[in-house]
Amino acid sequence: MRSDEFYMHRALDQAREGLAAGEVPVGAVVVDADGEIVGAGYNAPVSGHDPSAHAEIRALRDAGERLGNYRLHDCTLYVTLEPCLMCTGAIIHARLARVVYGAAEPRTGMVESKANLFAQPWYNHRVEVEGGVLASHASRLLKAFFEMRRSPAEDGAG
Repeated sequence: MRSDEFYMHRALDQAREGLAAGEVPVGAVVVDADGEIVGAGYNAPVSGHDPSAHAEIRALRDAGERLGNYRLHDCTLYVTLEPCLMCTGAIIHARLARVVYGAAEPRTGMVESKANLFAQPWYNHRVEVEGGVLASHASRLLKAFFEMRRSPAEDGAG
């Protein structure tokens, strides 16, 4: 069985695709119990004109289509950034066995930063969660993106 780092590198590949598309570089992959990547996605809310087009949602949709079922029992989601409220709900609803994420998201993260929604007793499904896997790699991508966004436009103006 391949390591969490191996699959997180695949999620980072997705994040780089998002970066190339001008989106916030967050990537995700869904891996089944046999270690096969069955879903992949990167952030695309701007280009897709879709507020729900986060990397996790796109990877879950892709996996659901490929597997013919929205319930992704025995699957693990690898995502480069701590999931937000919307994505946490989708992960629970999809019945994923496990979530592994890279960098913490101090403003909107719903695992360690703002709340731990996965630990709430009222859900009918439990998801195992691990954070911090290749966090520095994910953080560097995000930092590079936001530095590019803040730099002055190269339009010849002084």
